[in-house]
Amino acid sequence: MAFSDQLWDGISDVYDAILAHPFLAELSDGTLARDRFVFYMQQDGLYLQDFARALGLAGVKAPDAVTLQAFLDFGSVAVSVERGLHESYFEEFGAGPDAPKAPACFAYTGFMIATAANGSYAEAVAALLPCFWIYREVGNHIVAKARQAVAENPYAKWIETYSGDEYDTSVTRAIDVVEALGVQASPDLRASMQRAFEKSARLEWMFWDSAYRLESWPPKMD
Repeated sequence: MAFSDQLWDGISDVYDAILAHPFLAELSDGTLARDRFVFYMQQDGLYLQDFARALGLAGVKAPDAVTLQAFLDFGSVAVSVERGLHESYFEEFGAGPDAPKAPACFAYTGFMIATAANGSYAEAVAALLPCFWIYREVGNHIVAKARQAVAENPYAKWIETYSGDEYDTSVTRAIDVVEALGVQASPDLRASMQRAFEKSARLEWMFWDSAYRLESWPPKMD
């Protein structure tokens, strides 16, 4: 079994929980409340800034110029594609990007940056991969499930972005990088990569759950 297949098998329960979450179930059929989607987009904008930083931190640890360029390209695609998506929805829904980080976003971005800064190159890219990979699978799942109904969904642009060819190409390249590292890694390093991958996958679930609950920080304690 390919190493990347082992990674994905390790999060099968998490991925099933993601697909079953009401945020994605309601986004899929177009019934998701706008305030939840706006909250999600605001948090996603904050997440994207730190995701690009983590990509940069991981990229400087790349063993060669080709791999470094791949990470720069990943960051460029993530920023340009998703920023355009955010701006489109903020204009359509009459909302703005300004918002404080919710706890789930804070936890997720903190984990990514810490792993990219302090972990090995292999651990860093394994921690970054779920964001690419899970979004592609979710986008493709919704398209396969909804078929013609996607065009009439108010969140069609979101679905089309993550099921599109440009995004698919970036995800495939990211998987290839991790696959090559996993093949060369020691058993202990592969285990560390698996743990980083699984933690980010769980934080993906938490991120969507946070948006559905309109999560806020607890009040001050006396």
